Amino acid sequence: MKKSIINYLYTAAYQLFLILIPLVTTPYIVRTLGAEGMGSYAYAHSVAYYFCLFVKLGIQNYGSRLVAAAGDDRKKLSQAFGELYAMQCVMMLICTGLYLIYCMTMASDSRFAFIFALFILAAGFDISWFYFGIENFRYTVIKDFIVKILSVTAIFTLVKSASDVWIYAVIQGMGILISQLVLWTSIRGYVDIIRPGLDDIMRHIRPNLILFVPVIAVSVYKTMDKIMLGAMTGERELGYYYSSENIIQIPLALIISLGTVMIPRMTKVYKGAGGDNKAERIFERSIYFAVFIASSVSIGIMTVAREFVPIFYGEGFDKCVGIYYIMLPSCVFIAFANVIRTQYLIPNNWDRVFVTSLLSGAGLNFLMNLLLIPRLQSYGAALGTLFAEALVCIYQAVAVRKVLPIGRYLIGSVKFILAGYVMFAAFYKMPFAITGRAVADLMIKIIVAGAVYMLCLGIEIMIERYALGAKNRTAE
Repeated sequence: MKKSIINYLYTAAYQLFLILIPLVTTPYIVRTLGAEGMGSYAYAHSVAYYFCLFVKLGIQNYGSRLVAAAGDDRKKLSQAFGELYAMQCVMMLICTGLYLIYCMTMASDSRFAFIFALFILAAGFDISWFYFGIENFRYTVIKDFIVKILSVTAIFTLVKSASDVWIYAVIQGMGILISQLVLWTSIRGYVDIIRPGLDDIMRHIRPNLILFVPVIAVSVYKTMDKIMLGAMTGERELGYYYSSENIIQIPLALIISLGTVMIPRMTKVYKGAGGDNKAERIFERSIYFAVFIASSVSIGIMTVAREFVPIFYGEGFDKCVGIYYIMLPSCVFIAFANVIRTQYLIPNNWDRVFVTSLLSGAGLNFLMNLLLIPRLQSYGAALGTLFAEALVCIYQAVAVRKVLPIGRYLIGSVKFILAGYVMFAAFYKMPFAITGRAVADLMIKIIVAGAVYMLCLGIEIMIERYALGAKNRTAE
């Protein structure tokens, strides 16, 4: 457990660093490239992203799980790595070739589209799943930290006008590619490079494809919404949506880092002696921690959105406030579902439930996008995401209700959400003009609203403990 906490701290620290990057760069990029430039980048990136998905299939979860199951046996680790990466390498060659054909025949701006081949190559060289499987998060965090610092420096140095959107794309693509190549410098310390046979590779195709289905499903409401929004409404609406989504990644980053750490850890816990009891204790703590993070941060952003948006984005991005109000509540659903799938469904090979839940969410999201985007534009895409995440969470919770006390977890989570909405109701329309300086007043509002959230949560916890104590005394 201590190792899991250390790994979470590494991953969470890195995710916080990733949060700081858009907080630093987005105001500059939005003002430099404009809504149209942001929309142009988002559309091209979304198309390339689908090719990246096919490069890795379901290897991020499947590979991490397989490597974790191999334990410290170098021979088994070498075999698992060699077989899985051979499959990934073949997919990289196929997908890169298909993407280049797309650039030459279908892309509206072929020269701009060619730049995004860097992202596909980066996906092909990505072996982070191996390091996650052996629970070595420190190495991946440090190398990414260094590369991201260099990328941010390059953005401020080289991106100077709206016409520099292609430079921004090159910097982002090269940064990701370099960070993946660095991982290869120490791989020989963990495995021996082997040449797997065709049969050894083929046996991983089916389980990888099973876990690839949810990856595609998630992409429908994480990436397809941007493609549909850009195609149906144009680059300006997509620019609003994409800019808002960058900030929404703040609470999601902390939630996802918990799931990334816990897949290999819970895989080993369930295989050990007394695994079920130990796993349930970890699961309950993780649920409450994830909901606490999601509610406090996401509802906190909603509370200060009216002041934050004009300061952060500049003039002309007022629509982002409404997008925040619609999309940020989805973080609570994501938090609850993320713990279920990373700490129970995936470690216990409940792949069918995992796949079906995400397919259901993807189908609902696609349908709502078709119906709502033409009428509500970026608000419609945001609503589609909210309802899709809610459906996925509900489906997974219902599926595991007979093996996990989901009702107890739901009741225990209410206090975090309630405290958040008390904070929101009290402050979201309340102007803070204490110092006369926008940034200083925003910081004061954040501190005051945060204090109210913690006060409400503390009162709720005291009431909960008093009620529990009274119940125990009555039972005695």
